[in-house]
Amino acid sequence: MSFSTEVKEELETVISGSRHCQLAELAAIVHFGCRVRTGKDGAEEIAVTSENPFVTRKYFTLLKKTYIINNVVDKIFQAIKVLDERGQARPLTEEVDPILLKNSCCRRAFLRGAFLCLGSMSDPGKSYHLEFVCEHEPWAEQIRQTIASFQMEAKIIRRKKYYVVYLKEGAGIVDLLNVIGAHRALMQMESLRVEKEVRNSINRQVNCEAANISKTVNAASKQIEDIEYLKKHYGLLNLPDGLRQMAEVRLEHPDSSLSELGEYLNPPVGKSGVNHRLRKLGELTERLRHKEEKL
Repeated sequence: MSFSTEVKEELETVISGSRHCQLAELAAIVHFGCRVRTGKDGAEEIAVTSENPFVTRKYFTLLKKTYIINNVVDKIFQAIKVLDERGQARPLTEEVDPILLKNSCCRRAFLRGAFLCLGSMSDPGKSYHLEFVCEHEPWAEQIRQTIASFQMEAKIIRRKKYYVVYLKEGAGIVDLLNVIGAHRALMQMESLRVEKEVRNSINRQVNCEAANISKTVNAASKQIEDIEYLKKHYGLLNLPDGLRQMAEVRLEHPDSSLSELGEYLNPPVGKSGVNHRLRKLGELTERLRHKEEKL
């Protein structure tokens, strides 16, 4: 089972306690998961066309919970503004009537219904991506604006004939899952996020340490090469005492760090002092090489 399917399975069981929120979610499902068609008697009717079983079951559950007058479904459709008072269907290509989304709780329910019908998300263990694939631009814009009302930034792109509202930031996706009530999926994603961040942090640390080791080894090799050159072309005995001692200690301890080299000196010298002396040896070597090249 994909992560998207797990989220939708959870959302099917989330039922708002307030009737106005139930109507907002039902409005989303009717707009995004139903179609207006002509019945056998020639009258227009609204029918579920989504092949997603979670959408179908949630649709009928909400219908049952929002009945006011027994078996008068048209009253419900009028309440969610998809039928007018004469029983004529409004185009479902338009946005959900904004009056149904005045309250924050109703906007949460609306997004829950929208995700059931149009939403999908990648496996958070691999990448972070959540999207709503909309057939009509007014749907996409309303979903984007509703998400924005919860201080989250979603974007819209055109993908062939569809308008896709998407989030790519892990934190934003977690916030949206919280908004729509997918708390089990949220906890699972947070666990995967933490695991992924820890793994990435360890990898960065290992890579950094490996780079530092490589840098240290290369620097030590260059220092020894310079000192060997000085030994052959200048003579270590001709060096000032501090530099001579430094050169001898480096040759004796090729694998030691700067701090360790400082401890071998008499008197001991700190890391910065060792680095200064080795730099002086390097500068002297470069001057000798430069002179030799001119000869």
